[in-house]
Amino acid sequence: MSTATAEIRKPRVPTSSLALAGWVAALIILAYLPILIRLVRQWSNDDDMGHGFFVPIIAGWIAWQKLQESDLPEACPDWRAMALLVWGAVQEYSGTLGAELFISRTAVVITVIGAVWLFGGLRYVRHFAFPLFILFFMVPIPSIIYTQITFPLQLFASSVAETALGLLGIAVGREGNVLELSTMRLNVVDACSGIRSLLSLTFLSLVYGYFFETQRGIRVLLFLSTIPIAILANAGRVTMTGILAEYKPSLADGLAHEAEGWVVFMIAMLIMIGVHQLLVRGWKLVKQRG
Repeated sequence: MSTATAEIRKPRVPTSSLALAGWVAALIILAYLPILIRLVRQWSNDDDMGHGFFVPIIAGWIAWQKLQESDLPEACPDWRAMALLVWGAVQEYSGTLGAELFISRTAVVITVIGAVWLFGGLRYVRHFAFPLFILFFMVPIPSIIYTQITFPLQLFASSVAETALGLLGIAVGREGNVLELSTMRLNVVDACSGIRSLLSLTFLSLVYGYFFETQRGIRVLLFLSTIPIAILANAGRVTMTGILAEYKPSLADGLAHEAEGWVVFMIAMLIMIGVHQLLVRGWKLVKQRG
């Protein structure tokens, strides 16, 4: 007569620790609630930050998956993390007094990192480094940097569009970021600068690389490649808008213009995936020759 014993798998993290982490997360949310509310409002109203809703969800899901991994280090509380938590609190207070949204909002992420460090130690911070890092993508970039980036992107997109339209035989003149067509004046505004696709595509490349690539070198190259991809894709979008406006001006605005933006972004995603495949093949060739 044979007996079978069922192996009971112990949870990677004790239930008590998960409950404590839940309480700490609730306290952080409560302490930063006014900042978080304003942040969510900006996600809703600012098209450039539409991806912000997905950042904490994806980061949380990845963190949960990493909790189940076999190489999860043993939690070792480290009270040195209190220095980082205090720093986060001071930064939040300073940002609130100075009405500097970027400083107060990044304080939320710093506090979360400090909490992970406090309850799990530096080994936990290293283990959860990726989901902690991508949390910064939910914070809009400072206005002063935003302005410095968008205007050159507007000029580049309008310049490329002018050249492309001219090659297609469409009469066009350019003054700064304004394209003069025979049917209408096309103004390449901030929303058409490409910053929206740049922010969303770089975040997407990080998540895509995490799930579909193991080589760190390829991940870095893939992330860097999204910058020219997003910029060129947006220039293509402006060119397409100019072509459509030449034949039917109503297509250069409203719902058609928004749909065009989504189509171009999907094309940029496909290009990013194609670049990844090229990088993988190139990496294999280098290893074979090496």
